[in-house]
Amino acid sequence: MKKRKKRFPKQLKIFLVTLAVVLVMGTILLLAGRASKTQEPGPADGAPGEGAPEQAVLPTAEPETGTPTEPAADPAVQTAVDLVPATDVTPAEGEQGSRETAEPTEAVQEAIPGAVALGSGISAEHVYTVDAKEEGKITFAFTGDILFDPGYAIYSKYRQNGYVLENCISSDLLGRMRDADVCIVNNEFPYSKGGSPCEGKTYTFRADPSSVEILKNMGVDIAGVANNHAFDYGLQAFEDTLTTLADANIPYAGGGWNLEEAKKPIYIVAGGMKIGIVCATQIERYNSPHSKAATDTQAGLLRSFPDINMTLDAIRTAEANSDFVILLIHWGTELEVEPDWGQNEQLPKFLEAGADAIIGAHPHILQQVAYKNGVPVVYSMGNFWFNSKTLDTCLIELTLADGAVERLCFVPCLQTNSTVKMLHDGEAGRVLDYMRSISPSVNIDGDGYITAK
Repeated sequence: MKKRKKRFPKQLKIFLVTLAVVLVMGTILLLAGRASKTQEPGPADGAPGEGAPEQAVLPTAEPETGTPTEPAADPAVQTAVDLVPATDVTPAEGEQGSRETAEPTEAVQEAIPGAVALGSGISAEHVYTVDAKEEGKITFAFTGDILFDPGYAIYSKYRQNGYVLENCISSDLLGRMRDADVCIVNNEFPYSKGGSPCEGKTYTFRADPSSVEILKNMGVDIAGVANNHAFDYGLQAFEDTLTTLADANIPYAGGGWNLEEAKKPIYIVAGGMKIGIVCATQIERYNSPHSKAATDTQAGLLRSFPDINMTLDAIRTAEANSDFVILLIHWGTELEVEPDWGQNEQLPKFLEAGADAIIGAHPHILQQVAYKNGVPVVYSMGNFWFNSKTLDTCLIELTLADGAVERLCFVPCLQTNSTVKMLHDGEAGRVLDYMRSISPSVNIDGDGYITAK
């Protein structure tokens, strides 16, 4: 009896034929897709072809037209922090020296278009990222007035001490400044070799642009330029200042090449927060000040006097686009302990506009610390490293967490003989006792930490 051959069931034959067809068709489609990727690109101007997804454009150095290249919005990119698209136009390179816009790293660009790591370049959008030392927090350090004019005592002492910063600022104080996530100073002079001193002004300051390296050695990350000495040598010297700071990768606050830049907040992104910083001056308080306000076509400062509206606009913009707003304000009367009419008149308006912390300078001496409507106000930090007088001063440290103040600390310091040092023990206690005596609305503990009563 013959052995029957095994036969495939009919259903199995149909399955194998179908599988073979699918494999063949898949191979054809794959080869076709690869071939399409090797075709010539679209138009020569770089615009994406029809139907192609738009690509985010990285900011580059400013083109000859003077309009910076803006990063295009990419809906496919999930940003960590919402940003309002920047529409400001900054001047052409020919108008502002050698300033360039830094190109953000790929990692930063993916998270926040246009952002630049603080200290690595200048962001056209004024947005900077910081790798904070404490997770979920960020600490700012603020100082009062500094002066690097070679014709005055501070720089002379620096020169006599062999250009060694630690011989002029105590090492422990420098350590606090350098350890802060963001350190901000009041830059009370222009950096320039040009210009002419303002006529009729008693004190006019000007520092060599090379001295900007002292800021970097101090650990300074941002320089406030809105003050009554920014224009001591006129418009040219002020413009040189903007260029010098930008070339040193130090963002400037409170001034710019035009009004739009001057009033544009600086944004710091760290610890899951976005902090807006506005800097302005109300000094000199008369109708024709030496410290000129920026206009639509000319470089200058963000002024809050006689017209406060531009400063309020800047605060509102920062409030709408950040979790916390810091106002750096140049105000008050020199050598007066009590807040004056200008401070008292404008403070409520700053609070109403959305300022969450206010840090003041100009009087050259310490003034009170207060809480107003829940907002910490440091009326005046005094001199920091400004002249040869013996004066109490401070470093203010502000730590934020979850978009609110976690710690506010007054670090007692002393300026003397053209140096500045951090105080300890009994010397620190003396200054803290004084601050308690002029600050009735707050508690200040033995370590300088400030809370509202």
